Amino acid sequence: MPRIAAHTNAAQREQTQRKILDAFGELLFSHGLPGLTMTDVARTAGVGRTAVYNYFADLEQLLVAYALDETGRFVTELKSDLDEIDNPVDKLSLYVRAQLEDLTRRHLPPGPAMRSVLSGESFSKLAVHVGALNQLLADILKEGMDRRFMPQADVDGLVQLIHGSLTASAARRNAGTPDEERIAAAVRFIQAGVGAVFGDDGRPATLG
Repeated sequence: MPRIAAHTNAAQREQTQRKILDAFGELLFSHGLPGLTMTDVARTAGVGRTAVYNYFADLEQLLVAYALDETGRFVTELKSDLDEIDNPVDKLSLYVRAQLEDLTRRHLPPGPAMRSVLSGESFSKLAVHVGALNQLLADILKEGMDRRFMPQADVDGLVQLIHGSLTASAARRNAGTPDEERIAAAVRFIQAGVGAVFGDDGRPATLG
């Protein structure tokens, strides 16, 4: 029997794990989390049920791994997109839109809402990534206030309120409202909530 090089074996394991995570994400999108089983994930991934358990002890561990993977990629991509925008009000709009579009795609609760589906220990593992999103939003709000595009306010409080609004909007995604209409309404609501103002040309304006 030919010997398998270590790097080839590692690559095979990484490929299998990627299949499992992708299958889990596909099932979240098509069916949601309630009722989802490890057997469903194995079948969709095209691997044995035992293979799934070799990587993840249970569905909660798989959910945490998926959330960490998705959130990490999401934050990296979002930071890159935000770097292309100068105006903090437009940055806030992009942040809100990106969050809601991502939630619609993934069917995964945002930030604090993960507490409702995870144990305290598992949720704590997401703290670094949840904190990264909180900090990203806080930086946008601070910039908006420093540059007088938004009135001074409690940044930490606004971060909690905005993420709470995103959670509520995500929960209403199946209520019959088209996604684009719902997202546009959420963007306007949050812009108004932070006190952003606009000129006659429709562009964000500084406070008088």
